[in-house]
Amino acid sequence: MAEDTPNSDATPSPGGRLARNLALYTVARLLLVVVLAAVIFGVGKLAGVTIPFLVVLIFAVVIALPLSLVLFKKLRIQVNEAIADVDEKRRRDKADLRARLRGDEEGGDASR
Repeated sequence: MAEDTPNSDATPSPGGRLARNLALYTVARLLLVVVLAAVIFGVGKLAGVTIPFLVVLIFAVVIALPLSLVLFKKLRIQVNEAIADVDEKRRRDKADLRARLRGDEEGGDASR
């Protein structure tokens, strides 16, 4: 386990990268909804119309959905790559475990 510590400090684990990227993407999308809601509410006030808050939020979410796909493409790609890395690590670990359960020495030595 001491051998894994320096390696994990140099590059974050796939699960850690996924969590970080997913958190960034989620926060960015929520901030976009907040900004759009503020703009819609402000435009309504300037027009002299009082728009119910729930209606403002619904419109902000509907507008933010396609807009976030364009604005946050880089973040979305990073999340997808992190998901692929986590999935690949899970597959390798599963294959290694199966090899060790069968008694194959190569499976146990590959991870060390």
